[in-house]
Amino acid sequence: MPDPTPADIRRWRRYLANERAEAAVYRDLASRRTGDEREILLAIAEAEARHEGHWLALLGPHQVGRPLRGDLRTRALGWLARRFGSVFVLALAQRAEDRSPYEDDADATSAMAADERVHGEVVRALAARGRARLSGTFRAAVFGANDGLVSNLALVLGIGATGVATPIVLATGIAGLLAGALSMGAGEFVSVRSQRELLAASNPDPLTSASLPHLDVDENELSLVYRARGMTEVEAHAHAAEVLADLRAFAPPEEHDDHEEIGSDLGAAVSSFLFFASGAIIPVLPYLFGATGIVAVIIAAVLVGIALLATGAVVGLLSGGSPLWRALRQLGIGLGAATVTYLLGLAFGTTLA
Repeated sequence: MPDPTPADIRRWRRYLANERAEAAVYRDLASRRTGDEREILLAIAEAEARHEGHWLALLGPHQVGRPLRGDLRTRALGWLARRFGSVFVLALAQRAEDRSPYEDDADATSAMAADERVHGEVVRALAARGRARLSGTFRAAVFGANDGLVSNLALVLGIGATGVATPIVLATGIAGLLAGALSMGAGEFVSVRSQRELLAASNPDPLTSASLPHLDVDENELSLVYRARGMTEVEAHAHAAEVLADLRAFAPPEEHDDHEEIGSDLGAAVSSFLFFASGAIIPVLPYLFGATGIVAVIIAAVLVGIALLATGAVVGLLSGGSPLWRALRQLGIGLGAATVTYLLGLAFGTTLA
């Protein structure tokens, strides 16, 4: 093998530093988990250590010198993992694995490139578990905050553009905040509660097994249960016969929380109320602090724009997509709606004048 160039050495040392940093991230995440998730994360850390050994072998005598640190993205991921260990970190780790450079690097083995692809899928699955655990409340929180930002900005700007006095604009904004937050909270409570009730009504009754010893074997009405569940008549009769031959086969199903992904109705309602209110208060702030006219409009639009960028980026991170694209999309939609209502307010203001 020819002697490596200085560029090769720098690249290998950078890969080595990143592998060490990524292994530390997975160990930190594992320290905050138990059971299968802990074992899976530790196994990924061991794989990163194998990759580390590959770069150490290539570097050989060129390992000397001050050890390089991982790139900024990997170091930031490690900082988050040590402090939070949350689904946000797993989502970021998923994106990091998806960006692995080993596919196009001749010095990385095909096994290493395959490892990184598999790691991406493993982390994606772990992140999906976390998303499922928080999806109901998080959905209500994000939608509530965005609705509060956009709807109250549109309301405040639309009313302000008609030329009414600042106290009226302020009162309108506060009324919009309270009305919207109460409506969102009530709507989320009813929505989530209804979904949970519908699922509960569809779950099999675990007490059904107590009736089996009393069934008329000749009539075999148990087969009707299986026909109702989608089996053909022949399949239902055959399966019912098997069950009656061994009553233990019809044991109550293992308990499973089918409502996990929906979340708590009360949690969704409270989150929706609070986050709508927290979003809706932002466009009102300039008027609360005495700003008027076009100055208040500009300040409100800027504050809401920053908030929309933040919420869009968070959704992007959790979904494993591009935070920048989702942040800009959120900004465009929100400010676009507010601009339309502001122009309508100007038109109505001119008409009334």
